[in-house]
Amino acid sequence: MATEAVSAEQTDAVHPVDQMLPVGQLLAYGLQHVLAMYAGAVAVPLILASALKLSQPQLVYLINADLFSCGIATLIQTLGLGKIPVGSKLPIVQGCTFAAVTPMILIGSTHGLTTIYGSIIVAGLITFLLSPFYGRLVRFFPPVVTGSIITIIGISLLPVATGWITNSGLSAIPVNMLLALITLVIILCISRFFRGFIANIAILLGLIIGTLIMASFGLMNFSAVLSSGWIGVTTPFKYGWPRFDLVSIISLTLVMLVTMTETTGDMIAVSEIVEKPLDRQTLSAGLAADGLATIIGGFLNAFPYTAFAQNVGLVSVTRVRSRFVVATAGVMLVVLGLFPKLAALVASVPQPVLGGAGLVLFGMVAASGVRVLSKVEFHGNNNIYIVAVSIAIGLIPIGAPQFYALLPSWSQIILNSGITAGSVTAIVLNLLFGARAPESQYEPEPTEPPLASEGEMYS
Repeated sequence: MATEAVSAEQTDAVHPVDQMLPVGQLLAYGLQHVLAMYAGAVAVPLILASALKLSQPQLVYLINADLFSCGIATLIQTLGLGKIPVGSKLPIVQGCTFAAVTPMILIGSTHGLTTIYGSIIVAGLITFLLSPFYGRLVRFFPPVVTGSIITIIGISLLPVATGWITNSGLSAIPVNMLLALITLVIILCISRFFRGFIANIAILLGLIIGTLIMASFGLMNFSAVLSSGWIGVTTPFKYGWPRFDLVSIISLTLVMLVTMTETTGDMIAVSEIVEKPLDRQTLSAGLAADGLATIIGGFLNAFPYTAFAQNVGLVSVTRVRSRFVVATAGVMLVVLGLFPKLAALVASVPQPVLGGAGLVLFGMVAASGVRVLSKVEFHGNNNIYIVAVSIAIGLIPIGAPQFYALLPSWSQIILNSGITAGSVTAIVLNLLFGARAPESQYEPEPTEPPLASEGEMYS
């Protein structure tokens, strides 16, 4: 009888990543993820529309299409497609890659929107077809490489948070800094003095309280909410059938190959945080989800999609590992894409408030990388060089944004992304100075890792 009881308990055991939480928690945690990624998600259509001089209705449509596609991409990544090996089934939010912005502007200025979407579709298809082969490279990511990459991701994202704080112009910077500081203090106080569910939604509460403080001083602008429509349906090929230009396709394909490295780093970071080893099948499925989401983005007048590093820190801060939380965020993004007025309401969260929260989120990503590096042996080997040089290369675009300005434009796609440049450097240096990790390290273990009880997870 005892043996049967143990067997039943083992059968019922579920990894925290695969645990379904109560509806209230799914909604609260999911909304946190939406708020954390929203500014980054809408930034790409805003920049593109401004550069191509698109009309206001076109901009609104692009934002709705982007949110809708982000939601679909996130659902594919977190839930998968049944037995089809697409989707990592990890708590990863999908968003448009910033690496694609400059190439899309160049393509759109020369050939128009339809050529952008034709290039996106082909680049997504190539990514999808290459994903099984790229997944085999996971054995070249031992802790010295993964720790360096995760640290670079966190540090590289910090300027995004400071940009949110200083976004409103020089005269408003002191006020913005104060609001960001208030938001940061609120989040820290909630995390320090509360436990359980309240502590886990510290980011969400900080964003809400910070927004209310700004509203009470009359610093909020809800004109976009009032002027937005109630319903906006995204239709395929809104601006005409896609056109295909070889040079444009090559440009965006190169972008997708670069972002595959970034996605790999993000997936490694998430797998470390949720304590679920990343095997090559999972990596391949995650990259295939990127490719499929990018194809869908091309059809729905949206953009190339990849794992959103902004949300990696949120998983680390909240310690909520359920992929169904992120899937809930995906549903919310789909809804926001269908209802422009709701999307405008979420967009009204002030950027200084987002910046205060971003300092916590992105700092936690860097701290997760340091935690991984703490397990690396640095005596009697060259691991110190791998970490030092890869982080140094990764931080060049932050310290000197124009450092690569005189190099060919194709090389800047790689070098101006500190995450990509640092990741490639860490991988190459590990091949030269280090020893690759045993392949078995990235294969599924015969038994699941020790599971935390629900009480432990949310205490």
